[in-house]
Amino acid sequence: LLRCAGHQFPEGDVQHWWHPPQGRGVRTRCSDDFLWLPVAICRYVETSGDSGVLQVPVPYIDGRPVGADEESYYDLPSRSGLTESLYHHGVRALRRGMRLLGERGLPLIGTGDWNDGMNRVGELGKGESVWLGFFLHDALQKFSGLASGQGDADFARECDAASIELAANLERHGWDGEWYRRAWYDAGQPLGSAGNNECAIDSIAQSWSVLSGVAPQERAAQAMESLDRHLVRREHGLIQLLDPPFDEGKPDPGYIRGYVPGVRENGGQYTHAAIWATMAFAERRDPRAWELFNLINPINHARNAEQVDVYKVEPYVVSADVYAVAPHIGRGGWSWYTGSAGWMYRLVIESLLGVQRHGDELRILPWLPEDWDGYGVAYRSGATMHRIKVQRANPESDLTSRASVCAHAPSVIWLLDTSTEHVVVVSANPLADAS
Repeated sequence: LLRCAGHQFPEGDVQHWWHPPQGRGVRTRCSDDFLWLPVAICRYVETSGDSGVLQVPVPYIDGRPVGADEESYYDLPSRSGLTESLYHHGVRALRRGMRLLGERGLPLIGTGDWNDGMNRVGELGKGESVWLGFFLHDALQKFSGLASGQGDADFARECDAASIELAANLERHGWDGEWYRRAWYDAGQPLGSAGNNECAIDSIAQSWSVLSGVAPQERAAQAMESLDRHLVRREHGLIQLLDPPFDEGKPDPGYIRGYVPGVRENGGQYTHAAIWATMAFAERRDPRAWELFNLINPINHARNAEQVDVYKVEPYVVSADVYAVAPHIGRGGWSWYTGSAGWMYRLVIESLLGVQRHGDELRILPWLPEDWDGYGVAYRSGATMHRIKVQRANPESDLTSRASVCAHAPSVIWLLDTSTEHVVVVSANPLADAS
């Protein structure tokens, strides 16, 4: 966190990437990268309980702004004379996000958001991103709680007011009828709309409508049904990022079109997004979450020699992408992809197994598939080992000294460092009983 904050400009944006040790890197007009800092700050503090890090002073870097006729520039920034706490680095990032809004009240996409291959959608400074609206809303909601905890009631109110207005604008402009649009071009054409011949539907707008909590229940259900119907390729074990792929249509979305249709971000499986889709189904307690996890689990792409010959990469690590175009359908690419691996870990541990750390609490919200009787977790905290056994509920059994749990009420284990072994048995509902 501190290292990344040290690559932030006083204007709130950050280096898109840099080369250590000097820190020479690229400054861009990408619209999402600076928002990951406050999201990561909130995640760390919530999980660890360590709020002291928020007061650590971190200097900024200085560099010239990206010109209106530039997409980016590569340079060695200088050390700024301004130093602020990590908390205020997060505040500057969010204030930048709240300021850069378009005519619909949605975030400007700039020269790309999470999908930086869409670098021409908003290069003139007017295009807006629906996905980024959901992501910014989530960041504002999370940081509001952090700000309140720091006694910064004014900024908490600022975050709350901005998130409320943003949610209203997303619902007013983002809904396409059966799913959420992805963005608008500078000239006002929608992207990710049923009327598009290319990229009629994009996965991450649907999944983050759920993960952000913005979508009302009815629209959330419809958006995820549309994602399943249009983007899940069960016969090939993959979940497409978007469909149909970009090819030769107008307007030009950017360098994403340089990929062969069906490869990488251009309509293949980009595993980050496939995991987010699975998380969104899990958030809704939809049994398809377990099915889709099994679908994208790399080990299930190499269970026999024929599958190995198709997948062609290591089955014990996560790949960035899986191709969705003949004759390479099902082939993995760019393996050992740590970003997707981190999200895959959270999907399994938190979304599916329901083991979530909150400071000194370990919350267990188990959710068993039909063919599981239970599972075990060995969790070390300090010098204490917590051995947790989750088993299917049996109404006839004696639950004395057990932590009984239903689908909506987590069991809480206090992570006290007693240097002794703790054994906890959790009684869980089967998947079919969850709603």
